[in-house]
Amino acid sequence: MPFRRRKPASHLERLRALVWPRMGFRRSLRYLKLRLVRLSASPYSVAAGVAVGVAVAWTPFLGVHIIIAMALGFVLRANLVAAALGTTFANPLTFPLIWASTWELGHLILGRGDRNVSSHVDFVELFSHMNFLQLWRPVLEPMTIGAVIPAALSGIVAYVSVYAIIRSFRTQKLQSLAQHAANRKSVLGVTE
Repeated sequence: MPFRRRKPASHLERLRALVWPRMGFRRSLRYLKLRLVRLSASPYSVAAGVAVGVAVAWTPFLGVHIIIAMALGFVLRANLVAAALGTTFANPLTFPLIWASTWELGHLILGRGDRNVSSHVDFVELFSHMNFLQLWRPVLEPMTIGAVIPAALSGIVAYVSVYAIIRSFRTQKLQSLAQHAANRKSVLGVTE
């Protein structure tokens, strides 16, 4: 095989690569940025798509983040690919932060500061039967309500930053193309 390692990775190396990639997270983030700036939609559309995806990532509805983001993106005329990419904000590294903060904020907003509420909930029983109505009040309601504020804030930050990145990338690209065309005209001796 031409792309196989000479010395196979050990179990410890595989485990380390699972937690922290060999090339780091910078490469993954750079790849995500390149995917976004190369989309052929308007800067508004791409930025709105990412903002919708990041905002939806705060909700507790795992497994349907992409569907919700695409539905909202369709309504807002946002880029659907960017919306799907924005949902990658919710990943195994950010789940503990998202779940803990939305849980606490939801209980604070709902006025359920009583810590005894969570001790009466048998999560194993709720999740094993997956009864949505029984799961809504103790788990999903506080997390959904608690997700509103961080989702709005992170959506705004994502929109502004992605919009600025795409505008600057496209401006630099247009300037580069204009410079290339001017150089080519000067080499060929074309005058206007």
